[in-house]
Amino acid sequence: MKNILIGGAWPYANGSLHIGHIAGLLPGDVLARYHRAIGDNVYFVSGSDCHGTPVALRAKQEGRTPQEVSDFYHAEFTNCFEKLGFSYDVYTKTSSQEHKEFVREFHKKLYEGSYVYEKEVPQAYCENCSIFLADRFVSGKCPKCGEDARGDQCDACGSVLEPESLLTPVCAVCGKPVSFKNSTHLYIAISKLQTRLKDLVDSHPEWRKNAIAFTNKYIEDGLRDRALTRDLEWGIKVPKDGYENKTIYIWAENVLGYLSASKAAADLRDDDFQRLWGKEAKHYYVHGKDNIPFHTIILPALLMGNDENWHLPDQIISSEYMTLEGRKISTSQNYAIWVKDLLAHYEADSIRYFFLAKGPEKKDADFSFREYVYSHNGELLGAYGNFVNRSLAFIVKYNDGIVPEGIDNSSINRQIDELFISVGKQIEGGAFKDAIAEIFAFVRSANKFFDNRQPWNTRTRDKKACDDTLYQCVQIIANLAVLLSPFLPFSSEKVCKWLGINSSWKKQSVSAGYLLPQVEILFQRIDKKVIETSNTATLRESAY
Repeated sequence: MKNILIGGAWPYANGSLHIGHIAGLLPGDVLARYHRAIGDNVYFVSGSDCHGTPVALRAKQEGRTPQEVSDFYHAEFTNCFEKLGFSYDVYTKTSSQEHKEFVREFHKKLYEGSYVYEKEVPQAYCENCSIFLADRFVSGKCPKCGEDARGDQCDACGSVLEPESLLTPVCAVCGKPVSFKNSTHLYIAISKLQTRLKDLVDSHPEWRKNAIAFTNKYIEDGLRDRALTRDLEWGIKVPKDGYENKTIYIWAENVLGYLSASKAAADLRDDDFQRLWGKEAKHYYVHGKDNIPFHTIILPALLMGNDENWHLPDQIISSEYMTLEGRKISTSQNYAIWVKDLLAHYEADSIRYFFLAKGPEKKDADFSFREYVYSHNGELLGAYGNFVNRSLAFIVKYNDGIVPEGIDNSSINRQIDELFISVGKQIEGGAFKDAIAEIFAFVRSANKFFDNRQPWNTRTRDKKACDDTLYQCVQIIANLAVLLSPFLPFSSEKVCKWLGINSSWKKQSVSAGYLLPQVEILFQRIDKKVIETSNTATLRESAY
Protein backbone atom coordinates (compact mmCIF):
# COMPACT_ATOMS: atom_id res chain seq x y z
CA MET A 1 0.00 0.00 0.00
CA LYS A 2 1.38 3.35 -1.08
CA ASN A 3 0.75 6.83 0.28
CA ILE A 4 -0.74 8.82 -2.59
CA LEU A 5 -1.30 12.58 -2.58
CA ILE A 6 -3.53 13.97 -5.32
CA GLY A 7 -3.76 17.76 -5.34
CA GLY A 8 -6.44 19.44 -7.44
CA ALA A 9 -5.93 23.10 -8.33
CA TRP A 10 -7.67 25.58 -6.04
CA PRO A 11 -10.27 27.69 -7.94
CA TYR A 12 -10.51 31.40 -7.16
CA ALA A 13 -13.52 32.10 -4.94
CA ASN A 14 -14.54 35.22 -6.86
CA GLY A 15 -16.94 33.70 -9.40
CA SER A 16 -18.77 30.52 -10.35
CA LEU A 17 -17.04 27.43 -11.71
CA HIS A 18 -17.22 26.99 -15.48
CA ILE A 19 -16.64 23.96 -17.69
CA GLY A 20 -12.94 24.77 -18.11
CA HIS A 21 -12.42 24.23 -14.39
CA ILE A 22 -14.11 20.84 -14.48
CA ALA A 23 -12.25 19.68 -17.58
CA GLY A 24 -8.95 20.34 -15.83
CA LEU A 25 -9.87 18.93 -12.41
CA LEU A 26 -11.84 15.72 -13.18
CA PRO A 27 -8.69 13.62 -13.79
CA GLY A 28 -7.82 14.10 -10.12
CA ASP A 29 -10.97 12.28 -9.03
CA VAL A 30 -10.29 9.44 -11.47
CA LEU A 31 -6.82 9.04 -9.95
CA ALA A 32 -8.18 9.11 -6.40
CA ARG A 33 -10.89 6.54 -7.06
CA TYR A 34 -8.50 4.24 -8.91
CA HIS A 35 -5.78 4.33 -6.25
CA ARG A 36 -8.35 3.64 -3.53
CA ALA A 37 -9.67 0.70 -5.58
CA ILE A 38 -6.20 -0.90 -5.75
CA GLY A 39 -5.78 -0.45 -1.99
CA ASP A 40 -3.55 2.62 -1.71
CA ASN A 41 -3.76 5.17 1.11
CA VAL A 42 -5.12 8.17 -0.80
CA TYR A 43 -5.20 11.83 0.14
CA PHE A 44 -7.24 13.72 -2.44
CA VAL A 45 -7.25 17.38 -1.42
CA SER A 46 -8.10 20.81 -2.71
CA GLY A 47 -9.95 23.92 -1.66
CA SER A 48 -11.14 27.38 -2.58
CA ASP A 49 -8.55 30.12 -3.15
CA CYS A 50 -10.05 32.92 -1.07
CA HIS A 51 -7.39 35.61 -0.71
CA GLY A 52 -5.79 38.14 -3.02
CA THR A 53 -6.79 40.95 -5.34
CA PRO A 54 -9.52 39.14 -7.37
CA VAL A 55 -11.66 38.46 -4.31
CA ALA A 56 -10.99 41.89 -2.77
CA LEU A 57 -12.04 43.64 -6.00
CA ARG A 58 -15.20 41.54 -6.35
CA ALA A 59 -16.11 42.39 -2.77
CA LYS A 60 -15.54 46.11 -3.39
CA GLN A 61 -17.74 46.03 -6.50
CA GLU A 62 -20.58 44.28 -4.67
CA GLY A 63 -20.38 46.19 -1.39
CA ARG A 64 -19.55 43.06 0.59
CA THR A 65 -16.54 41.91 2.56
CA PRO A 66 -13.96 39.61 0.94
CA GLN A 67 -14.88 36.99 3.54
CA GLU A 68 -18.55 37.13 2.51
CA VAL A 69 -17.71 36.84 -1.20
CA SER A 70 -15.25 33.97 -0.80
CA ASP A 71 -17.52 32.07 1.61
CA PHE A 72 -20.41 32.35 -0.87
CA TYR A 73 -18.43 30.89 -3.75
CA HIS A 74 -16.75 28.30 -1.53
CA ALA A 75 -20.19 26.95 -0.63
CA GLU A 76 -21.16 26.90 -4.31
CA PHE A 77 -17.93 25.11 -5.28
CA THR A 78 -18.42 22.52 -2.56
CA ASN A 79 -21.95 21.81 -3.74
CA CYS A 80 -20.87 21.47 -7.39
CA PHE A 81 -17.99 19.13 -6.57
CA GLU A 82 -20.24 16.94 -4.42
CA LYS A 83 -22.87 16.68 -7.16
CA LEU A 84 -20.18 15.78 -9.70
CA GLY A 85 -18.92 13.01 -7.45
CA PHE A 86 -15.52 14.49 -6.57
CA SER A 87 -14.31 12.25 -3.74
CA TYR A 88 -12.13 14.77 -1.92
CA ASP A 89 -10.80 13.61 1.42
CA VAL A 90 -10.60 17.28 2.36
CA TYR A 91 -11.95 20.23 0.41
CA THR A 92 -11.16 23.35 2.43
CA LYS A 93 -10.41 27.03 1.86
CA THR A 94 -7.37 29.25 2.23
CA SER A 95 -9.27 31.45 4.69
CA SER A 96 -9.59 28.56 7.16
CA GLN A 97 -7.76 28.94 10.46
CA GLU A 98 -5.90 25.65 9.91
CA HIS A 99 -4.49 26.85 6.59
CA LYS A 100 -3.52 30.26 7.94
CA GLU A 101 -1.67 28.74 10.91
CA PHE A 102 0.14 26.20 8.75
CA VAL A 103 1.23 28.84 6.22
CA ARG A 104 2.49 31.22 8.89
CA GLU A 105 4.60 28.47 10.48
CA PHE A 106 5.91 27.40 7.07
CA HIS A 107 6.89 30.99 6.23
CA LYS A 108 8.61 31.50 9.57
CA LYS A 109 10.89 28.59 8.72
CA LEU A 110 11.30 29.87 5.15
CA TYR A 111 12.46 33.30 6.37
CA GLU A 112 15.15 31.69 8.51
CA GLY A 113 16.81 30.15 5.45
CA SER A 114 19.23 31.56 2.93
CA TYR A 115 16.75 32.15 0.10
CA VAL A 116 14.68 35.03 1.51
CA TYR A 117 15.75 38.69 1.47
CA GLU A 118 14.27 42.18 1.70
CA LYS A 119 13.93 44.47 -1.28
CA GLU A 120 12.37 47.87 -1.91
CA VAL A 121 10.31 47.82 -5.10
CA PRO A 122 7.75 49.96 -6.92
CA GLN A 123 4.28 48.48 -6.48
CA ALA A 124 1.35 49.24 -8.77
CA TYR A 125 -1.48 51.16 -7.15
CA CYS A 126 -4.87 52.12 -8.61
CA GLU A 127 -6.20 55.36 -7.17
CA ASN A 128 -9.63 54.71 -8.67
CA CYS A 129 -9.98 51.26 -7.06
CA SER A 130 -8.02 52.34 -3.96
CA ILE A 131 -6.00 49.15 -3.95
CA PHE A 132 -2.51 47.82 -4.63
CA LEU A 133 -2.64 45.55 -7.66
CA ALA A 134 -1.21 42.10 -8.17
CA ASP A 135 1.07 41.92 -11.22
CA ARG A 136 -1.52 40.21 -13.39
CA PHE A 137 -4.02 43.00 -12.71
CA VAL A 138 -1.81 45.54 -14.47
CA SER A 139 -2.22 45.79 -18.24
CA GLY A 140 -0.21 47.62 -20.86
CA LYS A 141 2.06 47.21 -23.86
CA CYS A 142 4.97 44.79 -23.77
CA PRO A 143 8.30 46.70 -23.81
CA LYS A 144 9.82 43.96 -25.98
CA CYS A 145 7.26 43.30 -28.71
CA GLY A 146 4.69 46.07 -28.26
CA GLU A 147 1.71 43.73 -27.95
CA ASP A 148 -0.89 43.81 -25.16
CA ALA A 149 0.50 42.23 -22.01
CA ARG A 150 -0.10 41.70 -18.31
CA GLY A 151 2.21 42.86 -15.57
CA ASP A 152 3.67 39.42 -15.06
CA GLN A 153 3.96 38.10 -18.62
CA CYS A 154 3.45 38.81 -22.31
CA ASP A 155 1.48 36.02 -23.95
CA ALA A 156 2.46 37.25 -27.41
CA CYS A 157 6.23 36.87 -27.08
CA GLY A 158 6.41 34.85 -23.85
CA SER A 159 8.55 37.40 -22.00
CA VAL A 160 8.46 37.44 -18.20
CA LEU A 161 7.77 41.02 -17.15
CA GLU A 162 7.53 43.38 -14.20
CA PRO A 163 4.50 45.73 -13.98
CA GLU A 164 6.68 48.84 -13.96
CA SER A 165 8.28 47.80 -17.27
CA LEU A 166 4.96 47.93 -19.16
CA LEU A 167 4.30 50.79 -21.55
CA THR A 168 1.20 52.82 -20.59
CA PRO A 169 0.26 50.62 -17.61
CA VAL A 170 -3.39 50.67 -16.54
CA CYS A 171 -5.55 48.88 -14.01
CA ALA A 172 -6.96 45.73 -15.62
CA VAL A 173 -10.16 46.17 -13.63
CA CYS A 174 -11.20 49.78 -14.24
CA GLY A 175 -8.85 50.76 -17.08
CA LYS A 176 -7.48 53.82 -15.30
CA PRO A 177 -3.72 54.59 -15.30
CA VAL A 178 -1.81 53.15 -12.35
CA SER A 179 0.87 54.80 -10.26
CA PHE A 180 3.82 53.11 -8.55
CA LYS A 181 4.68 53.47 -4.89
CA ASN A 182 7.88 52.15 -3.33
CA SER A 183 7.43 49.50 -0.68
CA THR A 184 9.75 47.03 1.08
CA HIS A 185 8.91 43.36 0.69
CA LEU A 186 10.32 39.92 1.32
CA TYR A 187 11.54 38.08 -1.76
CA ILE A 188 12.44 34.44 -2.37
CA ALA A 189 15.58 33.97 -4.49
CA ILE A 190 14.15 31.52 -7.01
CA SER A 191 17.10 32.38 -9.26
CA LYS A 192 19.40 30.58 -6.80
CA LEU A 193 17.26 27.46 -7.15
CA GLN A 194 17.38 27.40 -10.96
CA THR A 195 19.75 24.44 -11.20
CA ARG A 196 17.73 22.35 -8.76
CA LEU A 197 14.49 23.21 -10.53
CA LYS A 198 16.02 22.27 -13.87
CA ASP A 199 17.13 18.96 -12.40
CA LEU A 200 13.57 18.39 -11.19
CA VAL A 201 11.98 18.79 -14.61
CA ASP A 202 14.77 16.82 -16.33
CA SER A 203 14.26 13.91 -13.94
CA HIS A 204 10.54 13.64 -14.78
CA PRO A 205 10.10 12.82 -18.47
CA GLU A 206 6.67 11.39 -17.56
CA TRP A 207 5.26 14.89 -16.97
CA ARG A 208 2.79 16.16 -19.56
CA LYS A 209 4.54 17.63 -22.58
CA ASN A 210 3.06 21.07 -21.97
CA ALA A 211 4.39 21.03 -18.39
CA ILE A 212 7.90 20.17 -19.54
CA ALA A 213 7.86 22.72 -22.37
CA PHE A 214 6.47 25.58 -20.26
CA THR A 215 8.79 24.91 -17.34
CA ASN A 216 11.87 24.68 -19.55
CA LYS A 217 10.94 27.95 -21.25
CA TYR A 218 10.65 29.75 -17.92
CA ILE A 219 14.00 28.33 -16.83
CA GLU A 220 15.74 29.10 -20.12
CA ASP A 221 14.48 32.70 -19.99
CA GLY A 222 16.03 33.00 -16.54
CA LEU A 223 14.00 32.57 -13.38
CA ARG A 224 13.28 35.79 -11.51
CA ASP A 225 13.00 36.19 -7.78
CA ARG A 226 9.42 36.60 -6.55
CA ALA A 227 7.89 38.74 -3.81
CA LEU A 228 6.54 36.77 -0.87
CA THR A 229 4.62 39.69 0.64
CA ARG A 230 2.12 42.27 -0.55
CA ASP A 231 0.47 45.51 0.59
CA LEU A 232 -3.03 44.08 0.87
CA GLU A 233 -5.41 43.86 3.81
CA TRP A 234 -7.19 40.68 2.68
CA GLY A 235 -4.83 37.78 3.18
CA ILE A 236 -2.65 35.94 5.69
CA LYS A 237 -0.62 38.23 7.92
CA VAL A 238 3.16 38.06 7.47
CA PRO A 239 4.81 36.37 10.51
CA LYS A 240 7.68 38.85 10.75
CA ASP A 241 8.30 42.00 12.79
CA GLY A 242 7.93 45.16 10.74
CA TYR A 243 5.48 43.54 8.33
CA GLU A 244 2.34 43.86 10.44
CA ASN A 245 0.49 45.80 7.72
CA LYS A 246 1.36 43.38 4.92
CA THR A 247 0.03 39.99 3.89
CA ILE A 248 1.61 36.93 2.29
CA TYR A 249 1.37 37.13 -1.51
CA ILE A 250 -1.38 34.80 -2.68
CA TRP A 251 0.90 32.70 -4.89
CA ALA A 252 3.17 32.03 -1.89
CA GLU A 253 0.35 30.65 0.25
CA ASN A 254 -2.31 29.06 -1.95
CA VAL A 255 -0.02 26.28 -3.26
CA LEU A 256 0.84 25.49 0.36
CA GLY A 257 -2.80 24.45 0.64
CA TYR A 258 -1.72 21.01 -0.58
CA LEU A 259 0.30 20.70 2.61
CA SER A 260 -2.24 22.23 5.00
CA ALA A 261 -5.17 20.27 3.53
CA SER A 262 -3.30 16.96 3.52
CA LYS A 263 -2.27 17.61 7.12
CA ALA A 264 -5.93 18.15 8.00
CA ALA A 265 -6.78 14.86 6.26
CA ALA A 266 -3.98 13.03 8.08
CA ASP A 267 -5.13 14.44 11.42
CA LEU A 268 -8.68 13.22 10.77
CA ARG A 269 -7.34 9.68 10.21
CA ASP A 270 -4.69 9.91 12.90
CA ASP A 271 -2.13 9.18 10.15
CA ASP A 272 1.49 10.24 9.87
CA PHE A 273 1.53 13.50 7.89
CA GLN A 274 5.33 13.46 7.58
CA ARG A 275 5.26 10.04 5.94
CA LEU A 276 2.85 11.34 3.28
CA TRP A 277 5.45 13.98 2.47
CA GLY A 278 8.39 11.58 2.70
CA LYS A 279 10.41 9.85 -0.01
CA GLU A 280 8.18 6.78 -0.40
CA ALA A 281 4.98 8.68 -1.27
CA LYS A 282 3.72 9.53 -4.75
CA HIS A 283 2.30 12.97 -5.54
CA TYR A 284 0.06 14.00 -8.43
CA TYR A 285 -0.87 17.62 -9.22
CA VAL A 286 -3.92 18.16 -11.41
CA HIS A 287 -4.65 21.53 -13.04
CA GLY A 288 -4.98 23.54 -16.24
CA LYS A 289 -2.16 24.74 -18.46
CA ASP A 290 -2.17 28.26 -17.03
CA ASN A 291 -1.27 26.86 -13.60
CA ILE A 292 1.80 24.91 -14.71
CA PRO A 293 4.50 27.27 -13.38
CA PHE A 294 2.84 27.40 -9.96
CA HIS A 295 3.23 23.62 -9.64
CA THR A 296 6.55 23.04 -11.41
CA ILE A 297 8.46 26.15 -10.23
CA ILE A 298 6.70 28.05 -7.43
CA LEU A 299 5.63 25.12 -5.24
CA PRO A 300 8.96 23.27 -5.59
CA ALA A 301 10.86 26.51 -4.90
CA LEU A 302 8.91 27.06 -1.67
CA LEU A 303 9.46 23.43 -0.63
CA MET A 304 13.18 23.63 -1.38
CA GLY A 305 13.52 27.00 0.33
CA ASN A 306 11.86 25.74 3.48
CA ASP A 307 14.68 23.19 3.73
CA GLU A 308 12.76 20.40 5.48
CA ASN A 309 13.09 17.75 2.73
CA TRP A 310 9.52 18.05 1.55
CA HIS A 311 8.47 15.63 -1.21
CA LEU A 312 8.65 17.28 -4.63
CA PRO A 313 6.04 16.77 -7.40
CA ASP A 314 6.10 13.36 -9.08
CA GLN A 315 3.44 13.65 -11.75
CA ILE A 316 2.06 16.81 -13.36
CA ILE A 317 -1.39 16.31 -14.89
CA SER A 318 -1.80 19.60 -16.75
CA SER A 319 -4.62 19.91 -19.27
CA GLU A 320 -4.83 22.19 -22.27
CA TYR A 321 -7.64 24.75 -22.78
CA MET A 322 -11.36 24.10 -23.10
CA THR A 323 -13.15 26.36 -25.57
CA LEU A 324 -16.89 26.90 -25.96
CA GLU A 325 -18.55 26.61 -29.35
CA GLY A 326 -15.22 27.45 -30.97
CA ARG A 327 -14.52 30.53 -28.86
CA LYS A 328 -12.41 31.21 -25.78
CA ILE A 329 -14.34 31.11 -22.52
CA SER A 330 -14.65 34.61 -21.05
CA THR A 331 -16.08 35.05 -17.57
CA SER A 332 -15.88 38.84 -17.83
CA GLN A 333 -18.14 38.74 -20.90
CA ASN A 334 -20.38 36.07 -19.34
CA TYR A 335 -19.46 33.73 -22.20
CA ALA A 336 -19.28 30.46 -20.33
CA ILE A 337 -21.23 27.40 -19.32
CA TRP A 338 -21.45 27.46 -15.54
CA VAL A 339 -21.12 24.11 -13.81
CA LYS A 340 -24.05 24.76 -11.47
CA ASP A 341 -26.31 25.28 -14.50
CA LEU A 342 -25.03 22.20 -16.31
CA LEU A 343 -25.64 20.08 -13.19
CA ALA A 344 -29.19 21.39 -12.93
CA HIS A 345 -30.10 19.78 -16.26
CA TYR A 346 -27.80 16.83 -16.92
CA GLU A 347 -26.60 13.69 -15.11
CA ALA A 348 -23.25 13.91 -13.35
CA ASP A 349 -21.86 10.80 -15.08
CA SER A 350 -22.90 12.23 -18.44
CA ILE A 351 -20.95 15.41 -17.72
CA ARG A 352 -17.97 13.43 -16.42
CA TYR A 353 -17.93 11.17 -19.47
CA PHE A 354 -17.85 14.07 -21.92
CA PHE A 355 -15.00 15.95 -20.24
CA LEU A 356 -12.94 12.81 -19.68
CA ALA A 357 -13.49 11.26 -23.11
CA LYS A 358 -13.55 14.51 -25.12
CA GLY A 359 -11.62 16.87 -22.85
CA PRO A 360 -8.40 18.88 -23.36
CA GLU A 361 -5.99 16.21 -22.12
CA LYS A 362 -3.24 16.68 -24.72
CA LYS A 363 -4.63 19.45 -26.94
CA ASP A 364 -7.31 22.13 -26.76
CA ALA A 365 -10.85 20.74 -26.89
CA ASP A 366 -14.19 22.35 -27.63
CA PHE A 367 -17.55 22.05 -25.93
CA SER A 368 -20.64 22.27 -28.10
CA PHE A 369 -24.12 21.05 -27.32
CA ARG A 370 -24.14 19.10 -30.58
CA GLU A 371 -21.04 17.16 -29.57
CA TYR A 372 -22.27 16.75 -26.02
CA VAL A 373 -25.63 15.30 -27.03
CA TYR A 374 -24.03 12.96 -29.58
CA SER A 375 -21.49 11.84 -27.00
CA HIS A 376 -24.17 11.07 -24.44
CA ASN A 377 -26.78 9.48 -26.70
CA GLY A 378 -24.42 7.69 -29.06
CA GLU A 379 -21.70 6.46 -26.69
CA LEU A 380 -22.64 6.58 -23.04
CA LEU A 381 -26.28 5.60 -23.50
CA GLY A 382 -26.13 4.02 -26.96
CA ALA A 383 -23.16 1.73 -26.30
CA TYR A 384 -22.67 1.20 -22.57
CA GLY A 385 -26.14 1.90 -21.18
CA ASN A 386 -27.73 -0.07 -24.00
CA PHE A 387 -25.56 -3.13 -23.37
CA VAL A 388 -26.26 -3.13 -19.64
CA ASN A 389 -29.99 -2.62 -19.95
CA ARG A 390 -30.62 -4.98 -22.87
CA SER A 391 -28.73 -7.77 -21.11
CA LEU A 392 -30.21 -7.39 -17.63
CA ALA A 393 -33.73 -6.61 -18.88
CA PHE A 394 -33.63 -9.81 -20.96
CA ILE A 395 -32.78 -11.83 -17.85
CA VAL A 396 -35.53 -10.14 -15.83
CA LYS A 397 -38.13 -10.70 -18.55
CA TYR A 398 -37.29 -14.20 -19.70
CA ASN A 399 -35.44 -15.82 -16.77
CA ASP A 400 -37.31 -14.35 -13.78
CA GLY A 401 -34.32 -12.14 -12.99
CA ILE A 402 -32.09 -15.12 -12.23
CA VAL A 403 -28.55 -15.17 -13.69
CA PRO A 404 -28.46 -18.38 -15.78
CA GLU A 405 -25.81 -21.07 -15.96
CA GLY A 406 -22.81 -20.56 -18.22
CA ILE A 407 -19.28 -21.72 -18.87
CA ASP A 408 -16.27 -19.47 -18.28
CA ASN A 409 -15.18 -18.01 -21.60
CA SER A 410 -11.37 -17.98 -21.82
CA SER A 411 -11.30 -15.31 -24.53
CA ILE A 412 -13.52 -12.91 -22.57
CA ASN A 413 -11.63 -13.63 -19.34
CA ARG A 414 -8.33 -12.86 -21.04
CA GLN A 415 -9.66 -9.56 -22.40
CA ILE A 416 -10.89 -8.56 -18.95
CA ASP A 417 -7.58 -9.46 -17.29
CA GLU A 418 -5.69 -7.42 -19.88
CA LEU A 419 -8.07 -4.48 -19.45
CA PHE A 420 -7.48 -4.24 -15.70
CA ILE A 421 -3.73 -4.12 -16.27
CA SER A 422 -3.80 -1.76 -19.27
CA VAL A 423 -6.39 0.67 -17.95
CA GLY A 424 -4.64 0.81 -14.58
CA LYS A 425 -1.32 1.70 -16.19
CA GLN A 426 -2.96 4.35 -18.35
CA ILE A 427 -4.67 5.99 -15.37
CA GLU A 428 -1.44 6.04 -13.37
CA GLY A 429 0.32 7.56 -16.37
CA GLY A 430 -2.33 10.27 -16.84
CA ALA A 431 -3.70 8.84 -20.12
CA PHE A 432 -7.36 9.06 -19.16
CA LYS A 433 -8.76 9.44 -22.67
CA ASP A 434 -6.89 6.35 -23.86
CA ALA A 435 -8.11 4.44 -20.82
CA ILE A 436 -11.78 5.22 -21.28
CA ALA A 437 -11.48 4.71 -25.06
CA GLU A 438 -10.10 1.20 -24.49
CA ILE A 439 -12.94 0.37 -22.11
CA PHE A 440 -15.52 1.57 -24.61
CA ALA A 441 -13.90 -0.45 -27.37
CA PHE A 442 -14.59 -3.47 -25.15
CA VAL A 443 -18.18 -2.21 -24.67
CA ARG A 444 -18.68 -2.16 -28.42
CA SER A 445 -17.26 -5.68 -28.75
CA ALA A 446 -19.63 -6.81 -26.00
CA ASN A 447 -22.59 -5.44 -27.96
CA LYS A 448 -21.39 -7.35 -31.02
CA PHE A 449 -21.10 -10.50 -28.88
CA PHE A 450 -24.74 -10.07 -27.80
CA ASP A 451 -25.89 -9.44 -31.37
CA ASN A 452 -23.94 -12.37 -32.83
CA ARG A 453 -25.25 -14.79 -30.20
CA GLN A 454 -28.86 -13.66 -30.85
CA PRO A 455 -30.35 -14.65 -27.49
CA TRP A 456 -33.80 -13.54 -28.70
CA ASN A 457 -33.63 -16.48 -31.16
CA THR A 458 -31.78 -19.05 -29.06
CA ARG A 459 -34.20 -18.46 -26.16
CA THR A 460 -36.70 -20.86 -27.76
CA ARG A 461 -34.39 -22.95 -29.98
CA ASP A 462 -31.29 -23.52 -27.83
CA LYS A 463 -31.88 -22.58 -24.18
CA LYS A 464 -28.37 -23.65 -23.11
CA ALA A 465 -26.74 -21.34 -25.68
CA CYS A 466 -29.04 -18.49 -24.66
CA ASP A 467 -28.19 -19.01 -20.98
CA ASP A 468 -24.48 -19.03 -21.73
CA THR A 469 -24.76 -15.79 -23.68
CA LEU A 470 -26.55 -14.04 -20.84
CA TYR A 471 -24.16 -15.45 -18.24
CA GLN A 472 -21.19 -14.07 -20.20
CA CYS A 473 -22.89 -10.69 -20.57
CA VAL A 474 -23.43 -10.46 -16.82
CA GLN A 475 -19.74 -11.15 -16.19
CA ILE A 476 -18.79 -8.47 -18.72
CA ILE A 477 -21.17 -5.95 -17.12
CA ALA A 478 -19.78 -6.65 -13.65
CA ASN A 479 -16.24 -5.96 -14.78
CA LEU A 480 -17.21 -2.94 -16.86
CA ALA A 481 -18.81 -1.43 -13.76
CA VAL A 482 -15.51 -1.75 -11.87
CA LEU A 483 -13.35 -0.58 -14.76
CA LEU A 484 -15.56 2.47 -15.23
CA SER A 485 -16.02 3.23 -11.52
CA PRO A 486 -13.20 5.83 -11.42
CA PHE A 487 -14.75 7.59 -14.43
CA LEU A 488 -18.51 7.06 -13.91
CA PRO A 489 -19.00 6.54 -10.16
CA PHE A 490 -22.77 7.00 -9.96
CA SER A 491 -23.80 4.52 -12.67
CA SER A 492 -21.06 2.10 -11.59
CA GLU A 493 -22.38 2.12 -8.03
CA LYS A 494 -25.85 1.28 -9.32
CA VAL A 495 -24.60 -1.66 -11.38
CA CYS A 496 -22.41 -2.96 -8.55
CA LYS A 497 -25.44 -2.96 -6.22
CA TRP A 498 -27.58 -4.71 -8.81
CA LEU A 499 -24.97 -7.45 -9.19
CA GLY A 500 -23.91 -7.67 -5.55
CA ILE A 501 -20.23 -6.86 -6.17
CA ASN A 502 -17.75 -4.29 -4.86
CA SER A 503 -15.56 -1.87 -6.79
CA SER A 504 -12.15 -3.35 -5.86
CA TRP A 505 -9.80 -3.21 -8.84
CA LYS A 506 -9.86 -6.90 -9.71
CA LYS A 507 -11.82 -9.25 -11.93
CA GLN A 508 -15.37 -9.72 -10.69
CA SER A 509 -17.77 -12.62 -11.12
CA VAL A 510 -21.48 -13.12 -10.52
CA SER A 511 -22.60 -16.65 -9.73
CA ALA A 512 -25.31 -18.43 -11.65
CA GLY A 513 -28.52 -18.38 -9.65
CA TYR A 514 -28.02 -14.80 -8.42
CA LEU A 515 -31.35 -12.96 -8.33
CA LEU A 516 -31.29 -9.51 -9.84
CA PRO A 517 -33.17 -6.76 -8.00
CA GLN A 518 -35.38 -4.27 -9.79
CA VAL A 519 -33.27 -2.92 -12.68
CA GLU A 520 -33.80 0.56 -14.06
CA ILE A 521 -32.64 2.49 -17.12
CA LEU A 522 -29.00 3.45 -16.54
CA PHE A 523 -29.00 6.70 -18.56
CA GLN A 524 -31.77 8.91 -19.91
CA ARG A 525 -31.71 10.09 -23.53
CA ILE A 526 -31.08 13.81 -24.09
CA ASP A 527 -33.58 15.48 -26.42
CA LYS A 528 -31.87 16.68 -29.60
CA LYS A 529 -33.83 19.92 -29.35
CA VAL A 530 -31.01 21.08 -27.09
CA ILE A 531 -28.82 21.28 -30.21
CA GLU A 532 -31.42 23.15 -32.24
CA THR A 533 -32.15 25.78 -29.60
CA SER A 534 -28.58 26.44 -28.46
CA ASN A 535 -26.26 28.92 -30.14
CA THR A 536 -23.37 31.09 -29.09
CA ALA A 537 -25.39 34.31 -28.99
CA THR A 538 -28.05 33.07 -26.57
CA LEU A 539 -26.20 30.15 -25.07
CA ARG A 540 -27.25 30.34 -21.46
CA GLU A 541 -30.81 31.49 -22.02
CA SER A 542 -31.77 28.97 -24.71
CA ALA A 543 -29.82 25.96 -23.49
CA TYR A 544 -31.44 26.02 -20.09
